[in-house]
This record gives sequence, structure tokens and C-alpha cells, in this order.
Amino acid sequence: MDFSDRHIVVTGGAGALGSAVVEVLLGAGAICHVPCFNEAEAQRFRLRDHKGVRLTVTGSLADEAAVARLYQGIAPLWASIHIAGGFAAAPMRETTAAILHQQIDMNFVSCALCCRAAVSAMTGGGRIVNVSARAGLEWRSGAGMVAYTASKAAVAALTAALAEEVAKDGILVNAVAPSIMDTPANRAAMPKADYALWPKVEEVAATIVFLVSPENRVTRGAIVSVYGKS
Repeated sequence: MDFSDRHIVVTGGAGALGSAVVEVLLGAGAICHVPCFNEAEAQRFRLRDHKGVRLTVTGSLADEAAVARLYQGIAPLWASIHIAGGFAAAPMRETTAAILHQQIDMNFVSCALCCRAAVSAMTGGGRIVNVSARAGLEWRSGAGMVAYTASKAAVAALTAALAEEVAKDGILVNAVAPSIMDTPANRAAMPKADYALWPKVEEVAATIVFLVSPENRVTRGAIVSVYGKS
């Protein structure tokens, strides 16, 4: 796949999955715009000095002004990949309004605002990929993490509706829905799990990269399950 000189936004690009996505895109010639929440996150990003990376400290992507600054001047924008988000587990009895707002802002509002900015910036068609989650599709599996589940279900619904809305503009919108991915953080949190069953971030990244590639000419409105063997 050839992404030579194509401008692509990757939110959450400094994280485990985001870094894997950015690395593949850079290898294919893309110019990757990577927003970081703060300077500490920017300093941790291992690809920050690559010539194809445009790194910015943006703050919260649930803030309209921050998102507007991120997308301003990126022309022409080819693709926007929305990986940024957050996880909170709590039984419903302990789920406060603050937790609900946090999960909705981090996972749904940030995604929706970036989708809006991306659609406005894509003057000649393009690609959008959002990140939902297994719990966002299989709601019963979200017991104990209801706020997170609801926010990721909203991302899936947004994806399907937006895909229909902008298809006529040549913009293909899809999402991936990972199960637990094989990352150092997840291994530390679940030391007794069978890691061989978890999808690798590189494998999930490969699916995302295809969906935003010029080679994807027909897939839209899909919520692609990337569960590995789990």
C-alpha cells in the first residue's frame, strides 16, 4: 500500500496501538499528524523525531477548540484515525456522573469531534477509522464497565450513521472493535491470562491501515471485529 505524501491524523498515536499504526503508515510514505495530551506524552512517543511525523500537544480532544487547532491547515487531509480514548471499570452502583461524563468525553465526544473536523477537511474524499470495542458490540460482556461499554457502543453507532451520510462525498467511514489487546499494560493488569489468545497491536494496526488505504474502495459502515483467538 502506498501512502506517499498523504496526510493522516492519528489520535492516540503515541499509545501502543497508535504507535503501531503510525509506524506502518510512515513506512508506506504517509505524513502522520499525532496529537498528544501533554508534553510528557509527547516525550514518550518513540517516533517523535521521524521526518514524517507532525507532533502537537493538543490537550483534550473533547474540546472543540483543541480539535479545530489540530485539523487547521492540514490540506489535503486523506485519512483520520481515532484511537484516543480511555477505560474505566466500575459496577453501576459505583458509577458516578463524573465517571459517565469522563467515559463519554474520552471515547465518544473526542471521536465525534474529530470525525466532524475530518469530514470538513476532506475536500476530495478520504477515509475515517474509529475504534470501538468488543463490549461496544457485545453489550452483555460489558458488565462491570457499563460507562465504558455505552461510550464504545456510541462510537459504533456514530460510525454506521456517518458512513451513510458521507458516502456520496467519497469518504469511507469504518471502525474496528478490538477485544483485549496484547500490550505491556494489559499483561501487567492480567498476569494469569493466556496472552496467545489476544490480538497483537500490529495485527489490529494492519486492519486499520487497510481500511484507510486507497486500496479500500468499497468498505464503509463496517464495525470490524478484531478479536484474535479470544
